[in-house]
Amino acid sequence: MTAEHELLRIRDLSVSFPLLGGRVNAVRNADLRILPGKVTALVGESGSGKSVIGRTILGIQSPAATVSGQILFADRADQPPCDLLALPRDGRQIRSIRGNRIGMIFQEPMTSFSPVHTIGNQIDEALRIHKVMSPAERRERSEAMLAMSGFADPRKVFDMYPFELSGGMRQRAMIAMALVCEPSLLIADEPTTALDVTVQAQILQLLRDLQERLGMAVLLVTHDLGVVANTADEVVVLYQGQVLESGSTDDIFRRPEHPYLRGLMGAVPHFDMAPGERLKPLREIATDSAGLLGRSAPAAAPAGDNVLLRVRGLSKSFVIRKSAGFFGGARAAHRAVDDVSFDIRRGESLGLVGESGSGKTTVGKIVVRAVTPDKGQIVMQRPEGPLDVLAARGADLTMLRQKVQMVFQDPVSSLSPHMTVRNILTEPLEIHLRGSAADRQAMAGRLIRAIGLSEDDLNRYPHSFSGGQRQRIGIARALALGPELLVCDEATSALDVSVQAQVLNLLKDLQKDLGLTYLFISHNLAVVNYMCDRVAVMQGGRIVEIAPREVLMRAPVHPYTRALLAAVPYPDLDRPLDFACIGQSGTTTWGPAFTGDAGLTAIDLGNGHQVLANRNADISELRA
Repeated sequence: MTAEHELLRIRDLSVSFPLLGGRVNAVRNADLRILPGKVTALVGESGSGKSVIGRTILGIQSPAATVSGQILFADRADQPPCDLLALPRDGRQIRSIRGNRIGMIFQEPMTSFSPVHTIGNQIDEALRIHKVMSPAERRERSEAMLAMSGFADPRKVFDMYPFELSGGMRQRAMIAMALVCEPSLLIADEPTTALDVTVQAQILQLLRDLQERLGMAVLLVTHDLGVVANTADEVVVLYQGQVLESGSTDDIFRRPEHPYLRGLMGAVPHFDMAPGERLKPLREIATDSAGLLGRSAPAAAPAGDNVLLRVRGLSKSFVIRKSAGFFGGARAAHRAVDDVSFDIRRGESLGLVGESGSGKTTVGKIVVRAVTPDKGQIVMQRPEGPLDVLAARGADLTMLRQKVQMVFQDPVSSLSPHMTVRNILTEPLEIHLRGSAADRQAMAGRLIRAIGLSEDDLNRYPHSFSGGQRQRIGIARALALGPELLVCDEATSALDVSVQAQVLNLLKDLQKDLGLTYLFISHNLAVVNYMCDRVAVMQGGRIVEIAPREVLMRAPVHPYTRALLAAVPYPDLDRPLDFACIGQSGTTTWGPAFTGDAGLTAIDLGNGHQVLANRNADISELRA
């Protein structure tokens, strides 16, 4: 095949679905191409039709969909292009292509894998369907692909179940399953959306290496422009099912023509933002928090003390089963949080960052008393005196439940599907006996206006809202009781960039208007840089570095912090990811200053900057 040959050509593709007696047009007259051996990125917001195109290529779109146009696939030079849409949906020819000549990585590997079959059994299935091989040959090929996908012990992983792997490892296993038949085209549907930055960078590097090694083409479906800038050769921009712009990555990023694309770029938080600069979402939301003023004002700080919450020596271990079996097996304690201490000042936003499994969410749950620590102390400073959060009972606990609230990562599972928004917002008020029924209804109206929705929305159910709207409803529920501290646990990680910008701007506005204090938990350092005043970095259950935001982002000291910053993909072609700087966090040797040979301790570098280092480390060396 020559460089000019088109591996896949989509012509005038339209896909629509029935909806309430009418039809919704998910894709409208789309045209795009994929070249052999190249990465084509399909970019757009949630609902723009990206995933619909990927699924339609494979013929796995909904049976209710109406499809027209052409999808011409030509991976064999000795045969004419094949129109995939003209093939019977479940015929022998499309099945010989699906999973064999075209592979797919789905967005959520946990739901894409069968929980009752081993990883090896599911990878082996593709070979049983498409190849003539003995069981031993299939196992050998599967283990080789697992090894190629980054597993150090593929023989062990072959016999494991999906729930035994971390999110990043499941995604690697999904890649191995998609590539075991060595397809000509790989469709990767948001392959890194739910992953933290270092694992995301490792997956991106893996995809790039495999694509070059196997000579395959990739259709990368994503809303992350940083990922696109670091992986794609060509870019296709979708908006409401239509292709607005397409071209080389260089043209798209350096010379964007359509206002929508420029708007997407303006919605991405980055490290070069000026102080006070706001994100620019594609669609601004009009909020009105005036009705909440006064009732949510924070309590006055005790004289000479601006700390709202003091956390000292938190530790938490969980018992895990080391060997399989219905009747138990060997058990071991996993230390999720290890001697964590920090302060949260009134009115500030403290960022808590780290990879999945670093202990961030466990700390957040301990703060709201959803998890009980093994040891440690949390003290909340009140005008009437300090309150021991972990020992609070009776009236003190009732007050604490009102003053400390949580915004959860997934608004779909945290909002009851059986309750209207009105009931969701008034439920906390009813539980805490706030006001009359009329007062509670009035407060629901003020809360819904504060998050940029209308009172007409109070009678709707959560499923009828978009992801960003559901997250705003979760924020409104957290504000219902007039809290002082909000624990935001990955509050925007599942949102596309424009909706993320809306929610982040909303949180900043509410903090300014209501005097809120945030513990902001995230794995996205660019988001933390936009939202937070100080940042604490967690690794392996411990805080390894804490400093004011501008100090940490400009001059990080701990190698783990540097690795996290190096793993953030910029939507800038002049600032590519440096994969050599991104260490494997569990195996990296940090050097003598950061090893535990003489015991690790928090060393104060001045200006509120602390780093976990060897107690014998040279402070002047660390500062340099």
